[in-house]
Amino acid sequence: MYGLTRATTTLIGAAAAGLLIWIATQLNHRHEGGYWGIVGLMAGAGLIMALSQLLGGWTKWGWPRLSASVFLIAFVPVAVVSLWIILVGEPHAGWFHNHVMAWTRDIHVSGLVTDMLTYIPVLAFGTGLVFGFSFDTTGPRRDVAVDDRRAGATRRRRPVPANRDAADEPVTAERRAATGGVREPYGDQREPVATGTGNRTADGRPSRAADERPPRTTDES
Repeated sequence: MYGLTRATTTLIGAAAAGLLIWIATQLNHRHEGGYWGIVGLMAGAGLIMALSQLLGGWTKWGWPRLSASVFLIAFVPVAVVSLWIILVGEPHAGWFHNHVMAWTRDIHVSGLVTDMLTYIPVLAFGTGLVFGFSFDTTGPRRDVAVDDRRAGATRRRRPVPANRDAADEPVTAERRAATGGVREPYGDQREPVATGTGNRTADGRPSRAADERPPRTTDES
């Protein structure tokens, strides 16, 4: 969808720019009004091409804004050089034309400026294009959606107690209630089990009660 939108706006921009260029060909560049009309139409064609990329989603939509760094560092020098050559190419000598011609001779760039006079429409188009590049967009605002289920799980989560005995206390109480309050034996304290060979514990060892019985005595009489 993004590529389709940019392709559509680029086609519309190219059609509009082509229409302005065609109108410029109908003007007479030998007259002062026609000359500046051609320059303005060519600059407008370049601006439309730049804005077609801006509106087509090149910078992810959003409100357009003027980038001060691009305007000062890129557009201002391009505009000064282009306007310098455009003023030199005026069909009639005016106040600006005479002063720029004098400055051109003073800095010894007359040959360079004379060679560029043929491409004044191209310079005007490029100036409008760079001016359009000075605009940018901040991008659309995106609201971060909060997952209610994840937030609820976080609220229901309880901290684990550091004391393990305190954590096992409810389970121990339930076990005591189930056994009637009798504590379970720990370690080797096991109840003796009556077997055929004597009193032994559950693991087969003789009980302490069997070892402590007094020895049997015989009657000497």
